[in-house]
Amino acid sequence: MKIARTLLYERVTRESVIPADEYLEITVLPFKMTKAMMTETAYYAQNQASFKSASEMLFRGKGIEIDYETVRKTAEYVGNIIHNADILRSTAAYESVSEIDYSSVRKGTLYIMTDGAMVNTRAKDENGSTWRENKLALIFTDRDMLKTKGGNNIILKKEYVSYVGSSEEFKKHIFEAAVRNGYGTYENVVVIGDGASWIRTVCHELFPDAVQILDKYHLIENIYAYAKPLFNNVETEYVKWAETVIDKVEKGLIDEVFDIISNSGEKPDNTVNLESYLRNNIDKIKYVYYEQKGWFVGSGAIESGNKIVLQRRLKQPGMRWNVNSAQSILSLRAKAESNLWVSHVHSLICS
Repeated sequence: MKIARTLLYERVTRESVIPADEYLEITVLPFKMTKAMMTETAYYAQNQASFKSASEMLFRGKGIEIDYETVRKTAEYVGNIIHNADILRSTAAYESVSEIDYSSVRKGTLYIMTDGAMVNTRAKDENGSTWRENKLALIFTDRDMLKTKGGNNIILKKEYVSYVGSSEEFKKHIFEAAVRNGYGTYENVVVIGDGASWIRTVCHELFPDAVQILDKYHLIENIYAYAKPLFNNVETEYVKWAETVIDKVEKGLIDEVFDIISNSGEKPDNTVNLESYLRNNIDKIKYVYYEQKGWFVGSGAIESGNKIVLQRRLKQPGMRWNVNSAQSILSLRAKAESNLWVSHVHSLICS
């Protein structure tokens, strides 16, 4: 297809004038935008509920008209660059694991929380499902927290790591972010998760000095899920049983918990095997000790992170994603919500 282009001339000298896109050096850039505008467009794309909303906000806020399809392509382009940069950085960190210097350890605790949430895609897996798990990690330290008068904790500085893929690759991203946030220099490292085997494996490999904690609230959910069918969903009965078990777990009376479970009758179908679940995580439920140390025992912060990073943007009604597109937007979301947009996105794209 031929595109007509008007060549302008200066009125007096009649010399040709360089077209604006050439003058701005954007003729070789995709979408005919400056790098700064591409970065700005990507920010609106990950920040708004949809690409259409981002297009509208760019027009209202900047007076620049960019159709939503161009917004989408720009965001995916920028997000892909950021994701690939993350891969290079995380691979380099993972290959240098033996070079960590543990000689200058300071007091304090580095927290690593992990969780997963599903995103709907256009591609079916081997089981015919279009849902893919986005693995999310949250990393912060006790120096990054502010306690309110009401006793709640506000995390002032944190970093999210978001990855749609295998735990083998995700672990590299977690490790790189942990090192960048001080792993190897803190007295305590606490990893909080839902008890998944891959988390245990990653922790043993990359953070052998860490204390692993089974998210107490996840455990409580499983106790209730086990109790309901055990008592035919009779609320007064299953609540009493569940609260008794929870109370003994919190007090560290684990042997009594196993006695209660073994004497409770036949294990309910289609629910977690509570006894096996507890035995597999027996070294991660010492809540009395953890609370004495002042450590978090729940993953409320990472569950909130799933809502912030994933659900607000990628789980709006009717949304289905190309897997690569989802990863691009999630990479951008993670940088924005970690206050790393300037250092990790703008500096890379605009350099």
